[in-house]
Order: sequence, then structure tokens, then C-alpha cells
Amino acid sequence: MSAAIRLEVSGMRCGGCAANVEKALRSVSGVADVRVDLAAGSAEVRGTAPPEALVAAVQRAGYDARAEGAGA
Repeated sequence: MSAAIRLEVSGMRCGGCAANVEKALRSVSGVADVRVDLAAGSAEVRGTAPPEALVAAVQRAGYDARAEGAGA
């Protein structure tokens, strides 16, 4: 069963940035679906990938991310 993980993503400035974040997230093993919301600065990922792998992928793409609900 795939779970939804919501990420707060900072550093996205345009549609190209959102596309880069989406591509980075889709490259993670276990990702079934990705929806990036540029205006909200967020991404919703469905699948079995762990949040840490998703955050790391976004960071490698040059943006910052944090799984919602992750420690303060």
C-alpha cells in the first residue's frame, strides 16, 4: 500500500524549479506519483520511498526540503 508524504520545499522560484523537484523525486526508488505545488512550496509523494530519501533527492537537485511533521 502506498502512503502519501508531504514535503515542504523551499527555493523553488518558477515552473522550471518545480519540474526539477518533480524529476528528482520521481528518480527515487519506490515513488509511484508526485505532485509539486509551486505556489504552496510543497510536494506530495505517493509510494513506499522513505521521507529521508525524498528529502535527500530534493537537496541534491539544489533545493531544501523537510517532511511535514518531521522534528522541529
